[in-house]
Amino acid sequence: MSQSELSEQNFKRISLINWLLSPPLLILFSWPYLYLSNILEISRLFAYPGSLFFGFPFMITLLHGHVTMALGPVHRQIYYRWLEEHPYTFGLMFFPIVTRTRFRLVLLGLSLLLLSVAWLVN
Repeated sequence: MSQSELSEQNFKRISLINWLLSPPLLILFSWPYLYLSNILEISRLFAYPGSLFFGFPFMITLLHGHVTMALGPVHRQIYYRWLEEHPYTFGLMFFPIVTRTRFRLVLLGLSLLLLSVAWLVN
């Protein structure tokens, strides 16, 4: 891997691409939850937060994969450290816990729990 791939310019490019991909990916992965909520006639008060909890783990997984493909599995931690050093700009949406699989599974489980509770309340 050349040094240019670990440059700040490349990190900014990767961050910008991730920011641009986030909204479409979140919409792409959240709509099935909203569709199911409509079928089950669940209140929008529960459907929208649940759909975000449902779509977010899939979005983060793809963005994490994008970073891995761009830098390689060995060097992605350098990028994540760089994001931690820029918390109010490029790293605004990044927290170290976001890359943990356990966190993403908890969000997915929370969305399904919210769906079942909302369905029972209905």
